Amino acid sequence: MDATSPARAADLDPAHCYPALLARDARFDGHWFVGVTSTGIYCRPVCRVRAPKRENCRFYASAAQAEAASFRPCMKCRPELAPAAGGLAWSVMDASRTLARAAARWLDDCSDEQASMEDLAAHLGITSRHLRRIFAAEHGVTPLQYLQTRRLLLAKQLLSDTTLAITEVAHAAGFASLRRFNAAFIEHYRLQPGALRKQSSAADTGAATGTLLRLGYRPPYAVDALLGFLAPRAVGGVEHVDPLKRRIERTLSLMHRGRLHSGWLSVSFDTQRHQALVSLSPGLWPAIASLLPWLRRWLDLDAEPSRIDAALKPALGEPAAEELGLRLPGCLDRYELAVRAVLGQQVTVAAARTLAARLVARFGTPLAGAPDERIARLFPGPERMARAEVGEIAELGIIRRRAETLVALAQAWPGLAYARQQGTVDEALAELCALPGIGPWTAHYMLMRGWSWPDAFPPGDVVLKKALSPDPERPLSPTAYAQAALAFQPYRSYAVLRLWRAAAIKDKKS
Repeated sequence: MDATSPARAADLDPAHCYPALLARDARFDGHWFVGVTSTGIYCRPVCRVRAPKRENCRFYASAAQAEAASFRPCMKCRPELAPAAGGLAWSVMDASRTLARAAARWLDDCSDEQASMEDLAAHLGITSRHLRRIFAAEHGVTPLQYLQTRRLLLAKQLLSDTTLAITEVAHAAGFASLRRFNAAFIEHYRLQPGALRKQSSAADTGAATGTLLRLGYRPPYAVDALLGFLAPRAVGGVEHVDPLKRRIERTLSLMHRGRLHSGWLSVSFDTQRHQALVSLSPGLWPAIASLLPWLRRWLDLDAEPSRIDAALKPALGEPAAEELGLRLPGCLDRYELAVRAVLGQQVTVAAARTLAARLVARFGTPLAGAPDERIARLFPGPERMARAEVGEIAELGIIRRRAETLVALAQAWPGLAYARQQGTVDEALAELCALPGIGPWTAHYMLMRGWSWPDAFPPGDVVLKKALSPDPERPLSPTAYAQAALAFQPYRSYAVLRLWRAAAIKDKKS
């Protein structure tokens, strides 16, 4: 087994895992966990405590497997902070394995305490019996055990990083009642939730003050490159990016258990601990179970930089130091991303940002209790834009055809599979391109960031054509362009970012 391959229980040879544990190799973080029989505790491969004896180590492909074997999570390395293991591309030979991983992603995103096996099976289009079989074969636990571990680890994180009341923690983590939460916590961790909070404060003298959520990632992480991408695109009133302070701030609305939650958040980076530090306004904490997967995709925290850089090196060469660990910026609101993609058609980044700011000022909602005028409004949702008149939008300097596209997109939004991230990429591309005013470039960009699709390559991109052409004065033909892009599979989205960034740096210098 190597660091670029997602782990299964059958793949975890102690002869390979134990040396990585001794080296505290961050490439394996999130791919497997080690249970120590002498302590009854399981850790991440990067844990800084004294290494256990090899005969006391048991290796597991997931935290759920370790907890199913009655191990408790380590208070030092905190398994709940580990980045998730990478997914697999679809293949017929691995159809069952791919479905099992899709099921795990659904459970990771699940915030409904009443969710059932039948709901998950219906989402995947298979029977619940087949779901149990393939899930156990891939993950070594049942879907319910997996979901229980996810909720317990989220609760542990909230107890460690926040000052939320225990009742609020139980509800935010997805437990239907405080009684069920306490019973599950004591059964699995042999500890009262309140006692764990006290232990967490004592174990980490640098612990958060109750306002920070810590999210781990695999190093390296090109923070400056990420901020360099987001800063020019930051929409006034909704978001603000400070590259010098390495901070992102923005407003947000999201649905959680049928209720709309609104507020603001701030992200900074602890590059020593390899963590993103997230501050949330009070209105967003109750929705943390729904928000957490969005945060990880937005910042691409589960990416495997060594694997991506190695795959792109033959075609692009060695990345510059500031590009090592380049991440694919996702989004926190798929509708907002779609609107901004439409506004960015055939205009500069600066012009698109200006148009988006006008749209927010006209149709956005003021955010109560906003800490700063730079993040004082919420981006207008599809319900509001579906009622807008084309003329109202065109008055903002947006050409009428683009305004018509925005209205059509908003009206179609509730029924779009793209909005729910259902179906295949090809189906989503066809669905988006069928909407008036949305072409292949825009659809690819929307999937690249809205679905965090790692293998997008926007057709006909002027910058990419120039970058890939042997003669900059003679852009590539569509056929040659598509052929050149094949060299970057399966990480074409990351190649796009590298090439866009190189072009922007070159333009800035000239």
